[in-house]
Amino acid sequence: QVKSENSKTIWNTEEVSEGSEFDDSWDPREQPEYEMLFKQCVGTEDVFFGMSRKDPSTACCEDIVIKIKLPETKYADITLNIQDKVLDLRTPKKKLLLHLPYRVDSKNGKARFLSEEETLEVTLRLSREFDFINFA
Repeated sequence: QVKSENSKTIWNTEEVSEGSEFDDSWDPREQPEYEMLFKQCVGTEDVFFGMSRKDPSTACCEDIVIKIKLPETKYADITLNIQDKVLDLRTPKKKLLLHLPYRVDSKNGKARFLSEEETLEVTLRLSREFDFINFA
């Protein structure tokens, strides 16, 4: 048996998945449409000569771009919270709790609201372990 430090705790923090503190299935707001895209920086040496080890897979991408449709929403009404593997977006009419497929740099992301298209575009840098592809 494992004894916890505090006898009143129900579980250890290691047992709780990241982002569970944002879970609110009771919230009646609908989820907006979104699209998740991966982006990589390539040059002529990658495209024409194949000198690097990059390929079209997500393993070789540097950024993840999430496009979220928010009709009838103002920029000032958007609340966005980014964790290492969780994106949490709230507006008066919509909510989106998105568990990201890869760990991201939550401190250095970019977001812009395209008012003509009523879309929020969030660009996040992926935090990858160094391997034979992602060595830079």
